[in-house]
Amino acid sequence: MLSVMLFLSILLGLLPLGGIVWIVMSKSVTTVDGLFMSLILLTLSGVFLLNAFLELRGRGALGKEKAGAERGVPPAKEE
Repeated sequence: MLSVMLFLSILLGLLPLGGIVWIVMSKSVTTVDGLFMSLILLTLSGVFLLNAFLELRGRGALGKEKAGAERGVPPAKEE
């Protein structure tokens, strides 16, 4: 299930970048509508790609361990 979410995050992060390419190719990037649409698409792309990055980092796929393990935090004690 997590790999499906990772795939969707990457896909939904790359689709808005295609919209920005379309805006640039149609030469409407200099209009107010084009500028605001580009900002909105960049924000959407950034949110989804940040989610994918954090998911990959949490899995250890980017060479880092989980946050608690690299700080030396001991596991919680059971009572």
